[in-house]
Amino acid sequence: MPRACALLMRDIREVLKHMNIRILAIGKLKESYWQAAVAEYSKRLSGYCNLEITELKEIPLRANPSAADEEAVKEAEGRELLHKINKTDYVITLEINGKSFSSVELADRLERLAIDGKSNLVFVIGGSLGLSPDVSRRADLKLSFGPMTFPHQMMRVILLEQIYRSFKINHNEPYHK
Repeated sequence: MPRACALLMRDIREVLKHMNIRILAIGKLKESYWQAAVAEYSKRLSGYCNLEITELKEIPLRANPSAADEEAVKEAEGRELLHKINKTDYVITLEINGKSFSSVELADRLERLAIDGKSNLVFVIGGSLGLSPDVSRRADLKLSFGPMTFPHQMMRVILLEQIYRSFKINHNEPYHK
């Protein structure tokens, strides 16, 4: 690798190290296997960025809820999420109708955000009912992992794995394909 490229890669790595990544998620991880997976990826990411995961309380829904009940829960959870987001945060919501990326494209996007000085990223994972329209409107990027629906506990692990994979790609480090 030519010296100029090596220096540029070192500079990009330094910029990436100063990224602050927060994950806001509705609901707690109850099962030990999800907790173990999140702990493993959190440990792996600790060498690449500052990671913070904030779990917000899932609002209980009564049995046989009406559409209005469901909307009220989404709105209440949305207010809690928005309360945790700062004006300067770059907000990435996980939404089924968002933009899909390959792993390399996501790595490129995260690198570009870091280079552009957007070092405070907030990934938002809604509850079982999804996100309120207000949270969706606050998003700078709506990210989709495809048209399938996943449990929000699993999404947290998938998201962490893809963030970790992005850092490995951006550092030109090997990672299984």
